[in-house]
Amino acid sequence: MPIPAPLSILHVVRQFLPNRGGLEDFVANLAREQARLGHRVRVLTLDRLFSRPEARLPARERLEGIEIERIPFFGSHRYPVAPSAFRHLGDADLVHVHAIDFFFDAFALAKPLHRRPMVATTHGGFFHTDAHSRLKKLWFEGPTRMSVRGYEAVVACSESDARLFAGIVPGGVAVIQNGVDLEKFAGAASPEPRRALLTIGRFAHNKRLDRLLAVMQALNADGAGWRLRIVGVPSDVTEGALTAEIDRLGLAGAVTLHTGLDAPAVRALIGQSSLFVSASQYEGFGIALIEALSAGLVPVAHPNDAFAWLKKRHPLISLCDFADAYATAGTIRAAYDRLEQGAIVRGTEDLSDYRWASVAARYVATYRAALAGAGQTVAATAA
Repeated sequence: MPIPAPLSILHVVRQFLPNRGGLEDFVANLAREQARLGHRVRVLTLDRLFSRPEARLPARERLEGIEIERIPFFGSHRYPVAPSAFRHLGDADLVHVHAIDFFFDAFALAKPLHRRPMVATTHGGFFHTDAHSRLKKLWFEGPTRMSVRGYEAVVACSESDARLFAGIVPGGVAVIQNGVDLEKFAGAASPEPRRALLTIGRFAHNKRLDRLLAVMQALNADGAGWRLRIVGVPSDVTEGALTAEIDRLGLAGAVTLHTGLDAPAVRALIGQSSLFVSASQYEGFGIALIEALSAGLVPVAHPNDAFAWLKKRHPLISLCDFADAYATAGTIRAAYDRLEQGAIVRGTEDLSDYRWASVAARYVATYRAALAGAGQTVAATAA
């Protein structure tokens, strides 16, 4: 049987390296793995980071082995408009658009002109918060419903995403769970139990860092000396606003912020921690939580759809409503007590389904089905 020819793949994503976050890491890992498989891979993204809009990045750059092309945009970070995107199709056999935004709509609208097969990954759509929920629903039922028709396949990275998009995608939605770099933080957690918590993610309203701070107040009400390290990058919550709130609550000695860290620096912080916490109201999948499991951290998380689904697969995860600070503090203390008493055995979770090699292979199979004009069979191919 002949070996299929390598593909020329163009990934399109609004924010990418050197920015760090779940979406950026997903695209970077997928691009690296596809390049390792022999495909030609490029990433098209915007030329300014939403966290530093005053700084313009190079139009072309190679970072971490990935070929990056950047284009200017105007408008807000919620819907950045970049009309020059179509000049960068080059020799792409297939366009893979990540998330539901201007790129998703524009490439669909221009499909009769560029005529490239396209695949989209939902990454949670745009329902990360309840803000503007009525407008979002109208947009989802209108423009988004029309745009999905331009794609040979729409891939959801979680069952909750699949349920959300199933009603507007003709032919159904494939589910390919996110890949996770399981080696990056493998076994990095503190070998001895510590009253030290760590959270990783954007400083965004949907992450509900305010609730995490309230939980820290409840934990330390008896002077137990709990610590929280917040690792991430500013988004719609600024570092200054977080610092001011930490000071206002009298938590300056217990809570520290860490921004712009590379993987070794994050690994070092994990080495000083025993538990992972997340108050996030919405997650497309929950990469940081899987990374925490790989590190040997014990997770306590808010029961959003993604975390509730992961809990079914990984019993080590504890779920608690972070809106109740004192109940959550009790859940964290109980998890720590089990760890201290040796009732929790870390490093035994089976995380093999999240390895990037298998995730990348499933995406390439989806691409080939799209290229063959078999969009209606993609859901079965990727299952």
